Amino acid sequence: MSPPLLEIEDLHCSFLTPRREVRAVDGVTFSMDPGESLGVVGESGSGKTVTALSVLRLFGPASKVRLSGAARFEGVDLLRASESHLRKVRGGRIGVVFQDPLTSLDPVVAVGEQIAEAIRLHKDVSRREAKRRSVDLLERVGIPDPGGRADDLPHRFSGGMRQRIMIAMAISCDPQLLIADEATTALDATVQAQILALLLDLRRDLGMAMLVISHDLGVVAALCDTVQVMYAGRLAERAPTRSLLDAAAHPYTEALVRLVPKLDDRVHTRLRPIPGQPPVVLAAAPGCRFAPRCERSIERCDEHTPPLVELGPDHSAWCWKAGEGSGPSQPVELLKAGSR
Repeated sequence: MSPPLLEIEDLHCSFLTPRREVRAVDGVTFSMDPGESLGVVGESGSGKTVTALSVLRLFGPASKVRLSGAARFEGVDLLRASESHLRKVRGGRIGVVFQDPLTSLDPVVAVGEQIAEAIRLHKDVSRREAKRRSVDLLERVGIPDPGGRADDLPHRFSGGMRQRIMIAMAISCDPQLLIADEATTALDATVQAQILALLLDLRRDLGMAMLVISHDLGVVAALCDTVQVMYAGRLAERAPTRSLLDAAAHPYTEALVRLVPKLDDRVHTRLRPIPGQPPVVLAAAPGCRFAPRCERSIERCDEHTPPLVELGPDHSAWCWKAGEGSGPSQPVELLKAGSR
């Protein structure tokens, strides 16, 4: 068997403020194989994005961050790698697509030039060759008239087209891993389906792994082989996508699946929101962090950190009552990744 492409081991990430230390990621461990597509889901503040930012150490210079654990990519621990090595990995071996492309693109530089600049940063090619490749990439991601539009500024494109440009930039150096962080959240349903189809095509054609961060189970189900659920900086459950959607084992995952709107002409079912709010984790505390909002919480949940429970092939949950739910979860309607 080939070694994992990405190994996260006991990852901790805290933000230091003048008054307190906020633990955004607290002891996360997982791995990804080459070519695998892994989805990370959870509410805002669960630690999904911070986990990805920690891998690449993509925090601003003014941020006071404390990192520990390990994040090995192709065998090199990026938490301890030199800045020069990180510059080669960022945008080269690992591509990133963020939620809002307008804030990621330079507003006064033509989109083709921005893609060409990324290519020249990681590849030993001439300016002319980089420009030619940028036009090819724009065509590959479905931009009409790529040769002409390469000279346009970002504001001349719609939100969906700007996201395609960001994807072109992210894959410009043939990455081994693509991180998509809420890449379709701000798009309407039709454009969202087109972007999902594009990502699926690129993953198949390029053979790259994908780490998909989203609060939307439908998006993750459409793109990912495996899903892991995060809550308050910790992992709650990990399973193959179909297994998790058909038979969620953690109460939090069950609640998330219940919250997916379903179209049914025969039954009108009211959504059941999760009571309470996710906690702000300031210090290590015993017990399950979901316990205050959990319908099945018992005294032990408040006093002791839940163990890892193996429920089947590649299906695990961190819960004292894992698998003791009310039965199979309601089926989730997958987003249809339509043609481009």
